Formats: sequence, structure tokens, C-alpha cells
Amino acid sequence: MTIAAINERLLRAIGVGVAILRERDLAVIFHNGAFAEWFGEPAPDATVADALPGLDAEVLREAIATAGRYDAEISIKPRRRSLSIALAVSPAEADGERLLVIECQNVTRIRELESMIDSYSSMVERNTRELEREKERVERLLLNIMPRSVYEEFKSFGVVTPQLYPSVSVLMLDFVGFTAFAAQTDPTVTLHELNDVFTAFDRISEQYGCERIKTIGDAYMAVAGMPEPTPDHARAVTQCAIRFIRYLERRNQSHPHKWQARIGLGTGAAVGSVVGIQKYVYDVFGPAVNMAARLQAFANPMAIVAPDEMKAALIDDFHLTDLGLHEIRGIGEMRLMRVAPGNETARRGVPA
Repeated sequence: MTIAAINERLLRAIGVGVAILRERDLAVIFHNGAFAEWFGEPAPDATVADALPGLDAEVLREAIATAGRYDAEISIKPRRRSLSIALAVSPAEADGERLLVIECQNVTRIRELESMIDSYSSMVERNTRELEREKERVERLLLNIMPRSVYEEFKSFGVVTPQLYPSVSVLMLDFVGFTAFAAQTDPTVTLHELNDVFTAFDRISEQYGCERIKTIGDAYMAVAGMPEPTPDHARAVTQCAIRFIRYLERRNQSHPHKWQARIGLGTGAAVGSVVGIQKYVYDVFGPAVNMAARLQAFANPMAIVAPDEMKAALIDDFHLTDLGLHEIRGIGEMRLMRVAPGNETARRGVPA
């Protein structure tokens, strides 16, 4: 077996197609079996343009002259299957004659794998973005039902430890005549009205450092002094209450539906925690909450009632009117007072 035959067998074994060209006319003077299998058997005196129709002879000559090498990739379709063939053309010399050696390699599988990897990467990136969006939606939802510090604890440990707050203030608001209004009004209108009012209340609560805990129908509950302790929690919830009343008064001037609210304030201890396993709800309960709920019933429409024990914290900023002693269910006898804006409150930015 000749050296050329051995070389050809080796080249066929490693799956590389080889052709040799005369540089002066780019005629094919040698090719191996793999080359013929892919591109067909070149005719005698065929040029590279005849053997490889997708190859530009002028571009090839220019690349060899300037870079000393030419690399390209062409697509062919033998036996109804598309193949990607990578070409590498480099100069050589034999017996004083300049030659060009073309090495061809089937990179179809590599390109298919690259395409699969690109497709998989795009899918992973798309799914990652979707998961991030879903995570943000879940986070926004949880932040709507629990304070951020509680959410961070829940995210880190999966549970929330019930915590006692010895000194907080609670606001409980309830609308006058809501049951009759809801029965006589289209549910869509009722929902829109509540959403509009409660959204405004949320902004006011945030402005004064209060945390909206929940709404139950037409009832709205907010607290100050938890989960982060606040020394002036009594003044914070009172400022919120006055702003709620002022907002409703202004809104009633331009809206067909007139809202009247009663507000009760409470102060004392409270416990905050996440209640439930499958449906998470952050809730606050304890003496301060019970007090606010009970005192709300003693308020006239568009008025605020607070316990006398908040007097020391409020007397400098608000106008307080003694309402006398009242028997409070579940609490006992308690002195109550009506709270209204005072001069100092107006100077601090709460409209009188």
C-alpha cells in the first residue's frame, strides 16, 4: 500500500475531507473519499468553484494573499440532509509548485448542539425572568398583608414568632350606614368606593409611620408602635385619624357618595403574629385592639373617641373634650374623650 493510500485511509478514518488545489488555477488535483462523499466526485480538471459552488475563488485568493489562511463554513444537502461543513484552506509547496490544501470537517452535530444550547439558554433565561416576576408578585402580596420586618423573618425562617408589644396605639375606623349602602348599590361601585378610600387611608398611614393591619368589610385597622417601637405612637395614630376625617370631608364635597366614619383609638399592649398555615394573615390582637374596637362605637359620625389614658400624650397637640365615664364591654368603666384638631396640630401639617 502506498503512502498516499495510507494517508487517505487515515483521513477517512478521522472523518476529515481533504482536497489539494494548484494555486495558479485553483484546479483540484487530489481529494479523499470523505471530500467526494460530501461534495461529489470532482470532474477532471475541475476547479474549486466547480467542486464547491458556495466558495468564492476571489475571496479565497485575497485571504491567502493577505492572511495566509482562509476559513469558511458552507451548507450542503447530500441525501436530503443539510450538513454544515467547516473549511480551512492553507498554502503548501511540493516539488517547487505552490498548492492550497483544503481541510473539511463536518460540524453539523456541533452546530445542532450549539443551537440546542442556545435554545435551552433562552428557555432558562425566560423561565428565570418569569420566576423573578412571580417572586416580586408574591413579595408585593405578602408585604400587603404583613409589615416588612415580619416578612423578612418569614422569608428567612419560614415562620413568624409571636411577639408582645407592651405599648402601642391602635386606630379602628368603621363607616356609618355601610350595610344599607352596600345593599342599595351595585357591588362594583361599592368595591370601587372602598378601594379608593382605603388606598388614600394607606397613604396617610404610611405618611405618619402607622401600619395598616387589615380591613374587614368597611372596617379599617391601623397601628403605631409595632413592629418597630415608636415613642410617640399615640400622637401618630391620632394624626392619622384626623387626616382620615379631613380626607372624607373633602371627598364628600365632590363625590356623589357621602362617607361618614366613626373612629376609636386604643392604647396598651398587643401581640402581633402570622396566623394560619396555608392562608397567611398577619394579625394584631390584645387589649389595645379591643379598646379601639369598643370605643369606635361611642364616636359620633366623623368624630374620634380616645381613652383618657392617652390624654398626656395628646393634650399639647390636639383639642380634647371630656366625655365622662362609660361602661365598656369587656373592659369596665373608663373615662373617654373626644379628639379634634388643635392649633399645634394644624401647624404640624394636619388641616383643622
